[in-house]
Amino acid sequence: MKRYSLILLFVSMGLLAACVNLKEIIVNSPDLNKIADGTYQGNSKVGPVRVTLDVTIQEKSINSIKIIRHFNGLGKKAEAIVPKIIETQSLDIDVISGATGSSKAILLAVENALAKK
Repeated sequence: MKRYSLILLFVSMGLLAACVNLKEIIVNSPDLNKIADGTYQGNSKVGPVRVTLDVTIQEKSINSIKIIRHFNGLGKKAEAIVPKIIETQSLDIDVISGATGSSKAILLAVENALAKK
């Protein structure tokens, strides 16, 4: 019985993700010069994907991003986007192929965290 439930969950997630037009989701990079040092929590939901994370700003740059929760179905590989955000100090980066929904959700969660400045 558990196996069928898991299969149904992944099929349902795929159908829900198909209903979300990921190309219409716009993510904007914040001006890090306007954000005080500290740790900010952000959340986002893109279709069935949900993300909660903490972003730490230190000396006008993104010092760390810690993913607290990432309900992702098959999009775990999108978490590889975190080091790219820190390296570029920007949210204007390419999403991870095959994990577009999760990538967008992580980017949006970072944007939402830093919008709380």
